[in-house]
Amino acid sequence: MLILTLNGPLLLGNLFDFQSLLRGLKPSCLILDLTNVPYMDSAGLGVLMNYYVSAQNNHREFLIAGVNERVQALLEMTKVDQILKTYPSVESAEAASQL
Repeated sequence: MLILTLNGPLLLGNLFDFQSLLRGLKPSCLILDLTNVPYMDSAGLGVLMNYYVSAQNNHREFLIAGVNERVQALLEMTKVDQILKTYPSVESAEAASQL
């Protein structure tokens, strides 16, 4: 299990390094801590969905923790909240992990 903590907004202008980092990560379970992410745009959401698909295809788990109201609204508006597993804290995501 790997816990990755992001700090700051996840936007088109800053996501390429993050996307490259994600491509190299292949833990059995990745918990992405978004506690310090005030907002994200559709490009940021796209990176999360790409990692989710890759994780699913390779039998890995991808959990998201600490989503604030603004990010949660984006997930709900795009119906991604029905796909990505989100948890209020890293601890609750760790407890829910199947791996």
